[in-house]
Amino acid sequence: MSDIIQVFDRALLRRRRDRAARAGGDHGFMVREVAERLADRLDDVLRSFPRALLIGSRDGATRPLFQGRRGIEALVGVELSEAMAARDPGPVVVADEERLPVADNSVDLAIGQFSLHWTNDLPGALIQIERALVPDGLFLGAIAGGNSLTELRQALTQAEIEIDGGLSPRVSPFAQLIDAAGLMQRAGFQLPVIDVDTITLAYPHPLKLMAELRMIGGTNALADRRRSPLKRAVLMRAAEIYQQRFSRPDGRVTATLDIIHMAGWKAAAGQPQPRKRGSADTAMSDMLARIAAQTPPGDGPH
Repeated sequence: MSDIIQVFDRALLRRRRDRAARAGGDHGFMVREVAERLADRLDDVLRSFPRALLIGSRDGATRPLFQGRRGIEALVGVELSEAMAARDPGPVVVADEERLPVADNSVDLAIGQFSLHWTNDLPGALIQIERALVPDGLFLGAIAGGNSLTELRQALTQAEIEIDGGLSPRVSPFAQLIDAAGLMQRAGFQLPVIDVDTITLAYPHPLKLMAELRMIGGTNALADRRRSPLKRAVLMRAAEIYQQRFSRPDGRVTATLDIIHMAGWKAAAGQPQPRKRGSADTAMSDMLARIAAQTPPGDGPH
């Protein structure tokens, strides 16, 4: 771990989740929405997975979405926060995603539920997940990426420059789509599939968005963050800028969430393999020409 750049303060992240757990209440719309999309993608896989890990299980509120789905019999949560794990009714292990306490070749399915983007060593975490899977086991994961929370980032940046004459990191850096593809290949996953869902969320006020981030323990945990608390004047000015720039006609404000979905299989004998580059026997230009010839005028895409 000494060679890994410490982008996040993992101890602080754990304390933030502990605090969120003690506050009680809903675990947040963001997490629930991501979990539902992961569950939908699992339905597309015509296989059974008796033993599964739910990495980033939090308080277990999303457990019913996966339990019993695609033959899942044993669903074990992995959660960084002991206070969060204490609220989970199912089997759960308190552990850091960067040090996954799972034996090699022991689970059929691993689900990364919106937590791996806070790891300092995402490549290492993916490698450990790949090792934990049985041959031909499946990993499904979702992380925040791309332009997630760009509105909040812009509002906080301008407010801090106006009031303090400078700025400090306030919103976590996020991976890009091309980064995730390379990480999956580096971890050894076969037939990796990477895509992104852009979700536009709406809140009655910017402070409601910030409250949800606090509720899920997702507030600033950057290692090089400014140690002094965010000034109230900066916070209120950021909320004002947010409303000015990103309000809808109904008065609600929008927040962008780019969810990078990752899927990959552990190598196994007899597993389907992609054809080698250049081995196709039909040129793309020929395929497009055939489609054009079969499409009546006016019926093409608009």
